[in-house]
Amino acid sequence: MPEKILIVDDEKEIADLVELYLKNENYEVCKFYTAQEALACIASTELDLAILDIMLPGTSGFAICQKIREKHNYPVIMLTAKIGETDKITGLTLGADDYITKPFRPLELVARVKAQLRRYKRYNPGMAVEPDVQQSVLEHAGLTMNIKTHECLLNEKPLTLTPTEFSLLRILLENKGQVVSAEEMFHQIWQDEYYTKSNNTITVHIRHLREKLGESAGYIKTIWGVGYKIEK
Repeated sequence: MPEKILIVDDEKEIADLVELYLKNENYEVCKFYTAQEALACIASTELDLAILDIMLPGTSGFAICQKIREKHNYPVIMLTAKIGETDKITGLTLGADDYITKPFRPLELVARVKAQLRRYKRYNPGMAVEPDVQQSVLEHAGLTMNIKTHECLLNEKPLTLTPTEFSLLRILLENKGQVVSAEEMFHQIWQDEYYTKSNNTITVHIRHLREKLGESAGYIKTIWGVGYKIEK
């Protein structure tokens, strides 16, 4: 079955253009110009990815992202018309996995969609798993991560992570005791050359991950000027 993608943008021309490019790649598209229609779709439809414009009349894209994260872990890409970092950091903090600034090239957006879906499929139950995974369960001081089922437990309680947060934590656990630079994590997660290397992106996701870990946030050590690591 084709992956189902939600597009929400009150600029009809942009939404229609994105829909056209995604359909050309054989994705199924749910397109809406208002937040209210989109929220109804989220509540009733099984989606694989969402593309949300931030500036919507009434309810913002941020609010839609928050609503998605209440129940779903599929990737969210935010669209912003602003060049500044504020909207980008806010979106990442609320659980978005990526952002793209308007105006953008449709082919770049399609490439980012593909990259996010590859990672989502790789780390979610019932979906394709990398054949070369050497260790399916990673453990550390009360933290248990099952790579194959995309389950994460903290002191035997479920820990809900977005695909990006799961990827970051997995990289750190697989390199336990070693420092992993922000640049290296960025490359391992997104891989594609069109991504601009951004320490802020990794920093925000790490902060969000620490918030979810709560008292166990000390697992992740910041090595200033170098990167991050989890002590053995």
